[in-house]
Amino acid sequence: MNDPLGDMLTRIRNAQMRGKSTVITPASKLRAWVLDVLADEGYIRGYEKTTGKDGHPAIEISLKYYEGTPVIRELKRVSKPGRRVYMGVKDIPSVRQGLGVSIVSTPRGVMSDAAARTANVGGEVLCTVF
Repeated sequence: MNDPLGDMLTRIRNAQMRGKSTVITPASKLRAWVLDVLADEGYIRGYEKTTGKDGHPAIEISLKYYEGTPVIRELKRVSKPGRRVYMGVKDIPSVRQGLGVSIVSTPRGVMSDAAARTANVGGEVLCTVF
């Protein structure tokens, strides 16, 4: 697998299209940090670390719905393995005039675009959520 984070985002999108309440993805630190931001911003109910069917560590993500429609309307990967996207603090994009969130990997950890602006740090823009 070349892009583990992109794989997790695709699993979330696919599970929401099918109306699933949970989705399981292989575990990694980066995935957990991104899920922390999604949970803090209210896009998912939460997640817990489990063991997959094959015995490898996995993460079970509890998806969030509002009146039957998914809370996450759009989930896009910005920085990809073939083309990394780095931005300074002044260049970090606001998603849908501030209604969405950009998730940024900074030297101080993975955080939302608003938290990165508050901490005055830039970094790699991992994905955008609306």
